[in-house]
Amino acid sequence: MKFGTTLKNCRHLLECAKELDVQIIGVKFHVSSACKESQVYVHALSDARCVFDMAGEFGFTMNMLDIGGGFTGTEFQLEEVNHVISPLLDVYFPEGSGIKIISEPGSYYVSSAFTLAVNIIAKKVVENKFSSGVGKTGSDEPTFMYYMNDGVYGSFASKLSEDLNTIPEVHKKYKEDEPLFTSSLWGPSCDELDQIVENCLLPELNVGDWLIFDNMGADSFHEPSAFNDFQRPAIYYMMSYSDWYEMQDAGITSDTMMKNFFFVPSCIQLSQEDNFSTEA
Repeated sequence: MKFGTTLKNCRHLLECAKELDVQIIGVKFHVSSACKESQVYVHALSDARCVFDMAGEFGFTMNMLDIGGGFTGTEFQLEEVNHVISPLLDVYFPEGSGIKIISEPGSYYVSSAFTLAVNIIAKKVVENKFSSGVGKTGSDEPTFMYYMNDGVYGSFASKLSEDLNTIPEVHKKYKEDEPLFTSSLWGPSCDELDQIVENCLLPELNVGDWLIFDNMGADSFHEPSAFNDFQRPAIYYMMSYSDWYEMQDAGITSDTMMKNFFFVPSCIQLSQEDNFSTEA
């Protein structure tokens, strides 16, 4: 569960800390990776400055500000956040103030390292919710519920605490003019919490089709869940043609170290330029 406090309650917490002789050294806040509004950092930094001022009134000398994580792994988002917070840090926590500013950019570094491939194991056609008011649906198009072989009790565990930060991509090729249908994506548990995507537009899929989720390197590999003996997905290592030969040229030729790169799951199809020659 999420934890923390509001700005309103900080004075009470500082009072308690003073009474208990607990030293308070700084402030931390965290903006969810699902938040698309960088202006949230404006309010967070303003509140943090207020807490530092409050702490000074109680005699605390705080020296650390942690702006948390939540960076999605895209350079655009990181630059956007930097554009917002840099001038504010200069105003609220200027250089020379003795305050150390840190962040937790773990997601930024690791999210793009993994791409998750999931398989459709079941589908259900449900009635379109939009009604014309005369007892008939306003649209004859069906709505689909797709059940996948991974869910919140596996690789999507972070979905329980925050919104999914990646968009499903259909692996199979389909025509540009192929109709798209309102769809929802679910994990295999039959638990009402195991909803991965509430609403998206997809071509009609069949059992056995694959969906691809990019940027799944952060918060995807938790301890195995005891729920229905779900297993972790297999991990396959892949690299581009150019990177492969760059490593070869660097002298990394150990069969033991490199052999795993040849094992590619059947749902992943390499393009012509990414296929490895037999000499590699």
